[in-house]
Amino acid sequence: MIFESVQAHHFLERFTMRMINFHKDFADLNDPYRAHPTDAGWDLPSAENVTLAPGERCVVDTGISVETPEGCFAMMTPRSGLAARFGITIVNSPGIIDSHYRGNLKVIMLNTSDKHFHVSKNDRIAQLVFMSQYAVADMQEVDTLNTTDRGANGLGSTGK
Repeated sequence: MIFESVQAHHFLERFTMRMINFHKDFADLNDPYRAHPTDAGWDLPSAENVTLAPGERCVVDTGISVETPEGCFAMMTPRSGLAARFGITIVNSPGIIDSHYRGNLKVIMLNTSDKHFHVSKNDRIAQLVFMSQYAVADMQEVDTLNTTDRGANGLGSTGK
């Protein structure tokens, strides 16, 4: 019974995130925001005013930098409402932010619509999701890979 309790403690410890420190470049910039305490993603503000023409992509500064704990990483993802209502997405989604990066978080926004889209300072433009535990692995080249049921069947191979 004690062993099971210790195992449960270690399991929970692995999946419990610590406090994340962040820095804002501007005092009037909104803090990263979650609408609900259990939301996975923190909405990030824009630190600048930008207008994206139809089909245009632009690197938009959030003015936010984070101190992600070692053994963790963050993923920058689009906001679903911007994608659904305005056709605004992030080009390299998810963008991976490693634990040792301390620079400003920047969002590569893309306007997939046929209308101009204006971003104002403090508009929520992306979500940041912190993840714990990942595999740190080495890679080696081999002549052949082991076979699986899926094999090399790629995009769309599993149906609609």
